[in-house]
Amino acid sequence: MMNTQQKLEILADAAKYDASCASSGAKRKATPGGLGNSDGEGICHSYTPDGRCVSLLKILLTNFCTYDCVFCVNRVSSDIQRARFTPEEVVNLTLDFYKRNYIEGLFLSSGIIQSPDYTMEQLIQVARTLRQVHKFGGYIHLKTIPGCDERLIAQAGLYADRLSANIELPTQSDLVQLAPEKKSSVIETTMNQIHVRKQESDEDRKKSPNRKPASFAAAGQSTQMVVGATSTSDRQILSTATHLYGEYKLKRIYYTGFSPYPEADSRLPLKATPLIREHRLYQSDWLMRFYGFDATELTTDENPSLSLTEDPKTTWARTHPEFFPVDVNAAPREAILRVPGIGYRNVERILSIRRYHQLVLDDLRKLNVRVKQALPYLITPDHIPTGAAPKEEPATTQMDLFAPVSALTGSI
Repeated sequence: MMNTQQKLEILADAAKYDASCASSGAKRKATPGGLGNSDGEGICHSYTPDGRCVSLLKILLTNFCTYDCVFCVNRVSSDIQRARFTPEEVVNLTLDFYKRNYIEGLFLSSGIIQSPDYTMEQLIQVARTLRQVHKFGGYIHLKTIPGCDERLIAQAGLYADRLSANIELPTQSDLVQLAPEKKSSVIETTMNQIHVRKQESDEDRKKSPNRKPASFAAAGQSTQMVVGATSTSDRQILSTATHLYGEYKLKRIYYTGFSPYPEADSRLPLKATPLIREHRLYQSDWLMRFYGFDATELTTDENPSLSLTEDPKTTWARTHPEFFPVDVNAAPREAILRVPGIGYRNVERILSIRRYHQLVLDDLRKLNVRVKQALPYLITPDHIPTGAAPKEEPATTQMDLFAPVSALTGSI
C-alpha cells in the first residue's frame, strides 16, 4: 500500500503534461468560518526544477486510464507505476498545503476510470467537499471528462472557478490516428454544454443583481492541444483555434509541444517539438485574440508553418509592404496594432497621448515601445522610413477676396 507522499510524487508528476491550469479570472470572498479566497487577479506562482510555472496544487486523481491514447504517457498500455487518490486524500492535501501557504488553489484532472460519469463524480466530490464542508474559498480548476452526463457538468460548474475539456489534438483525423477512442464531436459537445450553462448563469445574474444566483465557472473554460505529435500544420492548428474561440468563447487555448518518452509508439516522432514552435503559436493566438488578425493572415497555403526565426507579426508586416508605413499620430487603432514592436497596451497609450500632442520617437521610447523593430513600419514627425515617400499634403489654393463666392465659405 502506498502512503500519501508516494501517491503525490507519482500523480503530481503525471499532471505536469497538462498546461491548461489557468489561475485567474474569478472572485470568491472568504465566508465566515471558511478558508481562503480568490481575488480575480491571479495567484502566487512558483517554478519546478524543469522550469515549469506551478501556481496550484496540480495533480491527477489517478493515472489509471481505460483509454489507450498513443501520445499519452498514462495510457492503459503504458508500463508506468500507477496510483490513485481517494477524494478525501485530495481534500486533505489541498487544505494542508493551503494553510501552509504552499498553494493558492487546486487544479484537478484524472485518467478515465470505469466510465466518464464515474470519474466526473469523483472529481465533483472533491470540489463539493472543499466548498460545502470546509468552506474553501480558494481557486479550483476541474478538468471535465468529455462524454459525461450534462447534469454532472452543471454540478461541476457550481463548485469550480474554471472548467476545461481538452481538445487533445488539432483535428479529428489526428484523433483517429493517435486516440481512436476519442472524438472531437464528443469533446466539443462538452465544451458547448459548459458554454451554454455559463451564458445562462451570466444572464441570470444580470437580471437579478440583488438576488445573486450562483455563478457557473466564473473564470470560464479553457482547453489544451498537443502539437507536433502529428504532421498537422500550424495553419490547421490556428484554424481549429479560431473555431473553438468563436463557437465556445474559450478564455485560453494552451499549446503543448509533444515530448517523446521511453518506449513510445512507433507512430510518434522521435524528436521533441521545438519550444520555439509553442512560442510562435502563442504569439499567433495573441494576435488573433487582441490584435485583430485572422488565422488565414498568419500563414499561407504555400507556407503553412509559422517561422521559427521571426515572430508572426513581423512576418506579416514584411510580406505586406503596401500597408506601411503607419503614422502613429493619425492612423486608426487597427492600423497601429499591426506595427511590429508596438504592443496592445501601448496602442491604447498612444491613442490617449496623441489627443494632446504629437508623439515623436522619444515619446515612443518612454513608453518602452521596441523602437528599433518598429522604425521601418511607422512615421513620426521626426522619422520617415528609408525609401518611404512622405505622404502628399492636399493641394491648397490662395483664396481670392473678390471671388464670386465669399472667401469666408472656404470655396471659390
